[in-house]
Amino acid sequence: MTFAREYPDAPRVGVGAVILDGDRVLLVKRGQAPSLGKWSIPGGLVHLGESIEDAVRREVAEECGVRIRILDLCGVIDRVRHAPAEGTAGARVHYHYVIIDYLAVIESGEPRAGSDAAEVRWVPIDQVATYDTTDGLADMVCRAERARRALAAETRAVTHAETGKG
Repeated sequence: MTFAREYPDAPRVGVGAVILDGDRVLLVKRGQAPSLGKWSIPGGLVHLGESIEDAVRREVAEECGVRIRILDLCGVIDRVRHAPAEGTAGARVHYHYVIIDYLAVIESGEPRAGSDAAEVRWVPIDQVATYDTTDGLADMVCRAERARRALAAETRAVTHAETGKG
């Protein structure tokens, strides 16, 4: 079985991390296809035998040089791009990814571009829409913010229940 990214024989499983710090999100400028030159969250493909959590930690370390703590699942998306039909051949699947994105925070290290990231940058969340991003990025950042708020509310509720204080 081959492991082609382009014109694959099966969907490829990818992971990503929405890394939040206050009102900022860590974005990478893609240095390779697909989405060359677009801003996205750090991530990449899961290796055979690797857990999805280990894959997202590895990808973030490779692309951004930081160690993360995964907080929650943000969402699962399906990315399919078809190539135009050529001659008598019908349209073919050019790319097909199933991507699992997580909410995360940095545990250690300073973000720096590595592996296939051309650039790494903290971006104010309210400015994400001004960047040339991959499809669905703004929505996934919103999902991460909702997950972060839900986790904070849950933590407050547990603290209140344990201490009897608000």
